[in-house]
Amino acid sequence: MVSNLSLNIAKFGGTSVANFGAMSNCANIVRANSATRVVVVSAAAGITNLLVELAHKALTKEQINATIKQIEAIEYAILNDLGNPAPVKAKLDELLSHARELAHHEEILHRPDLKDAILSLGERMSSLLFTEVLKGIGVKAENFDVRKVLRTDDTYGEAAPQLNEIRTLANELLRPEMADCVLVTQGFVGADAQGNTTTLGRGGSDFTAALLAEALDAQTCEIWTDVVGVYTTDPRITPAAKPLPELSFEEAAEMATFGAKVLHPATMEPALRQDIRVFVGSSKEPEKGGTWIARDCKEEPHYRAITRRKEQVMVTVKTPKMMHAQGFLQKVFTIIADHNLSVDLITTSEIAVAFTLDNPSNSVAERLNRETLAELKEICEVVIENDYDLVTVVGNNMNSAAGVSSRIFAAVKNFNLRMICYGANPHNMSFLVHAKDSTDVVKELHSELFE
Repeated sequence: MVSNLSLNIAKFGGTSVANFGAMSNCANIVRANSATRVVVVSAAAGITNLLVELAHKALTKEQINATIKQIEAIEYAILNDLGNPAPVKAKLDELLSHARELAHHEEILHRPDLKDAILSLGERMSSLLFTEVLKGIGVKAENFDVRKVLRTDDTYGEAAPQLNEIRTLANELLRPEMADCVLVTQGFVGADAQGNTTTLGRGGSDFTAALLAEALDAQTCEIWTDVVGVYTTDPRITPAAKPLPELSFEEAAEMATFGAKVLHPATMEPALRQDIRVFVGSSKEPEKGGTWIARDCKEEPHYRAITRRKEQVMVTVKTPKMMHAQGFLQKVFTIIADHNLSVDLITTSEIAVAFTLDNPSNSVAERLNRETLAELKEICEVVIENDYDLVTVVGNNMNSAAGVSSRIFAAVKNFNLRMICYGANPHNMSFLVHAKDSTDVVKELHSELFE
């Protein structure tokens, strides 16, 4: 772990703070590292999903009350194991009352600011309770409202952090208080210039920890989750997956972007800017170590890991007018950008362009609507294909070493690769495969490259 002279920011995910026993494991991790002065927590496992239902589903009053009861049951189970301290119970009841009030608000389904306000309550409750767990084992701790320092714009649901303001506020408000105690604060949550509550999007607790580490010039940032580090691939796909002792920032960013669930894709940005070493480990088994992510690694293998990102949409736009024409691609991607769609992979031919869009839970399908298609069809023929997954091999110097690509292609020779992207950077090769084949593709690649 880090020395006493350094500063560490520790983040604990939803499963790590799911109940009193899980929180106790995390509290022992914090106590064992005197460099940890700020702790960022997610909502307890299951809470955010319940809050999402309240914010996004048209529920009856009875259904709303039943959902609030489910939230209460999870939070009160932790409170009761704490011995039900009166001051904490009063604060928890206040937050639950606020959740009930927001859930019954007649405009909750139509106002993004109300949605963010209710979604923030999971982290606010877990940080309140975790502070008491720390105090219970003798750690001097205080609950800190991250909205005081995590300044964002007002793009509710996907708020963008304002880095200069965060640094100024963190040093004015956070640093003095963490001098003699551990501050427990909330991930995922921020506030705009008017003080309205915002959120950074799902998975934003990792991002919060990295942003605070950057603002406070921390040397390390620990991400504690339910797995022993980052693996060569998802262990649920193949039991032969192995934990990785180290990753470079570039490798970790590629893995997060292309499907690795252990890290939020934006987490690497602050770490890279400030050269902050990031640790990923299991709060259930901290003694097993984990993965260190840093600028430089002892080894830089051609093949480091394999990721899979499911639910991809492939769009092909085609027109004879594209031949030797200028400005066609600009028109296509302007339309895509105007509808807030983000393109991942792109391949081109003389008269056609194919690109992929990430489509979690059909969210892209909703935006790739008649209006978008109508605009595209004014300038070209459009074909949309679904039921694809994106498989990516992540490594180093992949575009300059002989034999790297041939070994990958040999491993997947029995599968139809619908689209291939390679050479844009030295750290990955990606290809689109039919969703029904992706598990077998990952298994074959892992067997060839890592077993």
